[in-house]
Amino acid sequence: MATIKAYTTTEQSRKLAEILPLESADMSWVSNGLGKPFARTIPIKGDPEELCGCWSLAALLGVLPEYNLQRTDWGNKTEYKIVVYVKEASYASKNYDNPVDACYELILKLNELNLL
Repeated sequence: MATIKAYTTTEQSRKLAEILPLESADMSWVSNGLGKPFARTIPIKGDPEELCGCWSLAALLGVLPEYNLQRTDWGNKTEYKIVVYVKEASYASKNYDNPVDACYELILKLNELNLL
């Protein structure tokens, strides 16, 4: 059984921290002391081990305006796409193998268009 990506990567999280309010992150990336970060489900602001905020799928969907999360099954492959509706227009992500990446792409696109 395939594992579905549940939260943003450290790279995605750092980029989102430039765009979204840090309070919208519901997780955090912290150092394990061995040079490999791990995601913690409870963000503790000001923790010296905290590297950056981290967004779960639910948190990402929470920052989007009216949206439609679409899932398409192609035999043994599943693809996700998100469509948002802003100011009587719609914007869509590309198809991804997980909804987190679809949300991430769309948030970047909406930010570029000043629609967040």
